[in-house]
Amino acid sequence: MTNVTAGELKKRGVSIIDDIIAEQGEAIITVRGKKKYVVLDMNTYNRYREYELEAALIETKRDLAAGDFVEESVDDHIERIRDEL
Repeated sequence: MTNVTAGELKKRGVSIIDDIIAEQGEAIITVRGKKKYVVLDMNTYNRYREYELEAALIETKRDLAAGDFVEESVDDHIERIRDEL
C-alpha cells in the first residue's frame, strides 16, 4: 500500500489519490511521518459498510437467541440510557 504525505497531497491534490487507488485500491495519507488516514474508492467503502452491517446483524441475532435483550417502552429505554451515562 502506498503512503502519501500531506505535502504531496497539497501539491498534487486528488489526482495523486486517483492514481494510487487505480493501481492499488487504497492509499494511506501520512502526517508528520505517521499513518493517519486511509482513502478508499466508494465501492470499496460501501462494501466495508455492508460487512459492518452484516456483523451487527449477526451479533443481534446471537443476542436474541441468548435472551440478552431488554423489552421496555421508549421512555424507559431513554431513562435507562441516561442512567448509564
